[in-house]
Amino acid sequence: MEKKEFIPALRYNWFTKIYNPVVAFTMPELKFKSELIKQANVATNHKVLDFGVGTATLSLLLSKQQPDCYIDGVDVDEKILGIAKEKIDEQEAKITLTKYDGLKLPYPDKTFDRVITSLVFHHLDGEQKKNSLLEIKRVLKPDGELHIADWGKSSNFLMRTLFYLVQFLDGFKTTNDNVKGLLPNYIKNAGFFEVKTTMNFSTIFGTLSLYKAKI
Repeated sequence: MEKKEFIPALRYNWFTKIYNPVVAFTMPELKFKSELIKQANVATNHKVLDFGVGTATLSLLLSKQQPDCYIDGVDVDEKILGIAKEKIDEQEAKITLTKYDGLKLPYPDKTFDRVITSLVFHHLDGEQKKNSLLEIKRVLKPDGELHIADWGKSSNFLMRTLFYLVQFLDGFKTTNDNVKGLLPNYIKNAGFFEVKTTMNFSTIFGTLSLYKAKI
């Protein structure tokens, strides 16, 4: 697969520094990320990959709730990894950060018990979604699980209308599949089983969904 340019967390690089306050102010971030962690049911000594770790908010929340697990965070955005490192160092958390090329995850097969990811897949076009899910499946152990929080099918007309702002910022090409409710299909086509949409949240930007799957 040919390497493609990635879309920064808030579309434009100059937004990166204000990513944390924007998400915290406009989204029920703590609520949906706490539910995602609860859903993942991470146990002591589990190895967890935070795919698209961003500013490490999800990883830090998991680290507080389950301090005896091992967390690796991977991202393609060097600037946002710098913000994540500052937060991790400040909280003295045991989280490893790795920059990768957006194609092949830098881990051996069957490394992780869980892969968690938040607000990443709507930044990826169809080909990138497929490749990322195949790579996630590769690095998961045979009894591993995938847990995703991302934009899903709009629950009503208002939610669909609000989501146009996200599409304006992040692009229609990468977000159309999400709003059409096609992300579970991508997950199934990558070879995952028991793919479920577990919860939906109505936000000022549209419907945010939680998904889970097993291999």
